[in-house]
Amino acid sequence: MPAVPLSVVIITYNEERNIARCLEAVRGVADEVVVVDSFSTDNTVTISQQLGARVVQHAFEGYVQQKNYATSQAQHDYVLQLDADEVLTEELRQSIQVAKNNWQHAGYTLARLTNYCGSWVRHGGWYPDRKLRLYDRRLGQWEGLLLHERYEVAIGQSVGTLAGDALHYSYDSVEQHVQQLNRFTSIAAEELWLRGKQRVSVFHLLLKPCWKFVHGYFFRLGFLDGFAGLSIATISAWGVFLKFAKLKTKAAA
Repeated sequence: MPAVPLSVVIITYNEERNIARCLEAVRGVADEVVVVDSFSTDNTVTISQQLGARVVQHAFEGYVQQKNYATSQAQHDYVLQLDADEVLTEELRQSIQVAKNNWQHAGYTLARLTNYCGSWVRHGGWYPDRKLRLYDRRLGQWEGLLLHERYEVAIGQSVGTLAGDALHYSYDSVEQHVQQLNRFTSIAAEELWLRGKQRVSVFHLLLKPCWKFVHGYFFRLGFLDGFAGLSIATISAWGVFLKFAKLKTKAAA
């Protein structure tokens, strides 16, 4: 059986710092690369085109909608979805090639190893952070509401596992982490509101943030990652508080 043709799809918005690294790592694995861009104002589109990607402009409607749209733009049914700040390691590249040569599942998960402010994070619940990213688009779709989108295969379909890591270059600074946290907690609060979970108590505002820190820093061994582990655990706990605080003020409005 010949290798299945693979489309790599990437959604972008102002990713000029990351996109070249991502695209260069899929050479030899991708039979085509599609970048679905949300009208970037930097050089993302130019860099993508220079490196051989086909660029499609599409206004951002939400992560689920954007990734389903990007999947639909692929020429091939076998798709690898990546974020612009992710890079395939050689081990993962080889594992994807093995899957292409002997496709057996509706989808495959891969592990992500995150770089936080220059340090690789292996604890605190951040690794292996498995995501289903390689899939036959005929057998599933992206699902979710506003945040935490996920790819779901159809009922009864099997999921395989890829060896190797995708290197995830997340935050260059604590300031960047906090800025994104503020944006994501607003989206998360809105999602809770839409799901009808509008009651906020001291449990949500005090105990859940404390547990988030303790669980990540101690039980999930975040302290072994040094400053990165402490920063992640602290900011993550703050994020839990912000999410419910925003929900409470929304409910009171």
